[in-house]
Amino acid sequence: MSAPPESCASRDGYGRALLRIAEDPRVVVLEADLGKSTKSCLFRSEYPERTVSLGIAEQNMMLVAAGMASSGKIPFASTFAIFTERAFEQIRNGIARPGLPVHICGSHGGIHTGSDGSSAQAIEDLAIYRTIPGMTVIHPCDDISAEELTIQLVEMGGPSYMRTARNKTMRQYDYENMEHLRIGRGSVLREGSDVAILACGVMVEMALNAASDLSDEGIESTVVDMHTIKPLDNQLIDRLSERCGCLVTAEDHITFGGLGGAVAEWLSLNRPTPLEMVGVADRFGESGGTDDLMEAVGLTPTGISNAAKRSISRRNAVS
Repeated sequence: MSAPPESCASRDGYGRALLRIAEDPRVVVLEADLGKSTKSCLFRSEYPERTVSLGIAEQNMMLVAAGMASSGKIPFASTFAIFTERAFEQIRNGIARPGLPVHICGSHGGIHTGSDGSSAQAIEDLAIYRTIPGMTVIHPCDDISAEELTIQLVEMGGPSYMRTARNKTMRQYDYENMEHLRIGRGSVLREGSDVAILACGVMVEMALNAASDLSDEGIESTVVDMHTIKPLDNQLIDRLSERCGCLVTAEDHITFGGLGGAVAEWLSLNRPTPLEMVGVADRFGESGGTDDLMEAVGLTPTGISNAAKRSISRRNAVS
């Protein structure tokens, strides 16, 4: 398979994955009027008889997906991340409580969405779905990882939520180097012993840029693509905590309950370690250009670098 351009949106990888798993006759796709935006339209074009378009009816879409899953199908249901939240009760009681293999994709998540404004910028979705028992939560960093992780969902026995992005990001994976890309396992993209930076989604690229800047100052960082937020790769966190002695999390999500919250929970119970969180503070987003908005809320390489230095200082203060 030839690789797409060096910069691509993770939602494009989701759309390609649906075509690749279409050979499994159990796979069906459900849309809520946004197939073009989520890229499920690619599947609909080729397999209209296995696509259900429900209009702007997210609650209904989730329960239809639950019914199909209970009948032996593997439904993939997608809409904007913020609109999946309309169907929280249906997802909780209709999908997750019976443990049905329904795979939900929420596109256009986070501040990175930009000019759509605060009403469309889901900054709490990862935290919401982490709270549901048995729900796998994934946030890929590029199109190729989104494609591969979506394909792996077919073999899962329970429900999942994946957040994808509209805007393009630099690719961190290629089709010849994905042996370590597995649901539930963090992917180490760079090695260093001074600090560990755990990032997800669009912040992985910024974490790598921050690591490069820190290296220029003599600070070497491990950078992890923690694409799976639940179940968290606790064994990797344990190793990095012991090796580096301090950590940073970076996510385009509110600092409560997402990747930072998940890592903090594990560290506090198992291996207390200095941790700094880079994410959206206790506020909503606003309308504006992506770069301007990310700068305004501190989701930048500089923000990550400064957090790394604070984490290192806290480690050194107690060592």
